[in-house]
Amino acid sequence: MNLYLIIKSLHLIAVISWMAGLLYLPRIFVYHVENYAKKETTTVFETMEKKLYNYIMRPAMLLSWLFGIILIYLNGIDVLTYLWMQIKLALVIILSIYHEYLGKCLVSLKNNSNTKTAKFFRYINEVPTILLILIVFVVIIKPL
Repeated sequence: MNLYLIIKSLHLIAVISWMAGLLYLPRIFVYHVENYAKKETTTVFETMEKKLYNYIMRPAMLLSWLFGIILIYLNGIDVLTYLWMQIKLALVIILSIYHEYLGKCLVSLKNNSNTKTAKFFRYINEVPTILLILIVFVVIIKPL
């Protein structure tokens, strides 16, 4: 078996899992905010948010980074000199910052200190989609 293709496959699986969480968690936040008055319902959302973030998203993000770094090593560290790779890494760093921001939102919702509206969470739910599109085009087309 080709080690490179195995690592690449694992990287893609981790990225897909991470993206699924990044796209779904803000949607749960929308429902959470819209149901603040229903304690039983918000308790369910808090459980869903915590499990999604801690048991799926965080490991998927870490594995995405791990396998990505291994791929860079296997391709040769000089791949970092390509502008397309630098752009990809910058976008992935932004995606990671967004991930951590969602973690802060999760804590504020749990602590009842959230000041964000359901509309806000609907808007920020588009961030990972835009970043994903940019990353895919940069990696596939390698325009620079």
